[in-house]
Amino acid sequence: MLYPIAIAIGDEKHAYGVVVPDVPGCFSAGDTLEEAFMNAKEAITFHIEGMLEDGDEIPQPKPIEQHQQNADFKDFILTFVEVDLSHLLGKSEKINVTLPSLLIKRIDQFVATHPEYKNRSQFLTKIATDRVFA
Repeated sequence: MLYPIAIAIGDEKHAYGVVVPDVPGCFSAGDTLEEAFMNAKEAITFHIEGMLEDGDEIPQPKPIEQHQQNADFKDFILTFVEVDLSHLLGKSEKINVTLPSLLIKRIDQFVATHPEYKNRSQFLTKIATDRVFA
């Protein structure tokens, strides 16, 4: 899932601060921009995990344009981080799904050329998660 983040620029004395507008109370930081991105992904994952344990819903990301218009983020860099929440959804279960053969072939070709997907099941989980929780 793509979450917008707002980054406050750091300097020699201050870390890069990160606010996650769509995940209330979720903040992070990093001494470098790269560290700020990585820490933001981790913060979002842990924060949402806590929310789910408390019985809350997964917060849905809003379009970044909404945050660009927010005066609170006027001096921030707005960008996205990709957060994989599939491991928070519970134990995987094997199911029987019927798909047209051409679609299966296209999915397999796509997975073969996109290393971010380990296999067909992981691809379908990612696509379904993005659609159902969006």
